Amino acid sequence: MADNARAKRLADLIREVVAQKLQRGIKDPRLGSHVTITDTRVTGDLREATVFYTVYGDDEERKEAAAGLESAKGILRSEVGRAAGVKFTPTLTFVADALPDTAKTIEDLLDKARQSDAKVREASAGAAYAGGADPYRKPAEDEEAADTTDTDGDAAE
Repeated sequence: MADNARAKRLADLIREVVAQKLQRGIKDPRLGSHVTITDTRVTGDLREATVFYTVYGDDEERKEAAAGLESAKGILRSEVGRAAGVKFTPTLTFVADALPDTAKTIEDLLDKARQSDAKVREASAGAAYAGGADPYRKPAEDEEAADTTDTDGDAAE
């Protein structure tokens, strides 16, 4: 079993090699400049590598890019093997990264919260406090209340 540092170094190397090869070496039109390699993870035994990618475009372009990556898997694996110089070149698995979709969902939720806050701010603009601006008792008020009660707990008349 390899140590985590070696797996991390191999994952970084795989990410760089795959990105460079996609940019310069693969002539597949489905893998245009809109495919970005975001992350790579390698198992502890260095046998399998998962490459995460994003595609900026619509669903059709994402499907085409996935098919293009599957067809170029052998070329990319041989290039990784040549660059890594390891005994066994890891198998590559390409997974579409959900990060952009998740980020968009979070941005939409934040926009919704901002709009809700603006509505609350608008509604409270002309409102007044129900019991006064400061609802808490002050120590001076407590002393005045203590002076008005006699020793047996009844209010003074």
